[in-house]
Amino acid sequence: MTGGRSTGLVAVTAMITLFLAGCGGDGARDKGPGNTPLESYTAKQIFERGEYEINAKDWGDAAFYFGEVERLYPYSEMAKRALIMQAYAYHKDREYDNARSSAQRFIDFYPADEDAAYAQYLLALSYYDQIELVGRDQGLTFQALQALRTVIERYPDSEYARSSILKFDLAFDHLAGKEMEIGRYYLKRDHFGAAISRFRVVVEDFQTTTHTPEALHRLVESYLSLGLTAEAQTAGAILGYNYQSTEWYEDSYKLLTRQGLKPEVLGDSWLAQIYRQMIKGEWL
Repeated sequence: MTGGRSTGLVAVTAMITLFLAGCGGDGARDKGPGNTPLESYTAKQIFERGEYEINAKDWGDAAFYFGEVERLYPYSEMAKRALIMQAYAYHKDREYDNARSSAQRFIDFYPADEDAAYAQYLLALSYYDQIELVGRDQGLTFQALQALRTVIERYPDSEYARSSILKFDLAFDHLAGKEMEIGRYYLKRDHFGAAISRFRVVVEDFQTTTHTPEALHRLVESYLSLGLTAEAQTAGAILGYNYQSTEWYEDSYKLLTRQGLKPEVLGDSWLAQIYRQMIKGEWL
């Protein structure tokens, strides 16, 4: 009896080894060695082929085999594991649309599974890793922010929450950088009203980013160019209150004092309102 089991185990092991070594060698991924259809193999054997391709960093083939597990053995435990692995393989292959599709299917089918947090994180990464240079369309950045927020709020105790928070902050900073770039473009061309609109967005909506000090300085520049000294002085006062040690405050201070002005809150502009909120601890 024991000898029979040993013989059977050797036969199964040999079959798996042959499959891993020979399957796809001729470029036909849907066949095993000797043109044996994949349907002839177990879910575990096909899954192991996918793992083999993962180890070989052949991400496209890995995604294919994991997909075959799901196709041939739907609703099985192995199919569930294969689906999350397929999302991972697609992401590594930079097939971001397919990565999102696989990750979303996993979330839809297995929302309570322990890997659901990782699936949501992969979905967020598929947007985050596509974020373009600052000067291009930022639609993907907004989608990345939304997906990362989902990880943070839905899975706050998961190992992916902290990484998502860091990436969320970077993506948020990226959007502020977009506004700054456009604002500088208008400022260089003396379109001061348009420039102010962009810098205002940074100060009001992205005040926790690294771009806020420069945005306030550019507001000082823009308002002085328009002769709106009260607004310029108020922007300078906010800079002095929060960023007195920065080069942006030094530059703004010089701009103001050259015209006999000083940083102080004057009038009831939107900047003055922000300053009052800031003093009350409601801003920054």
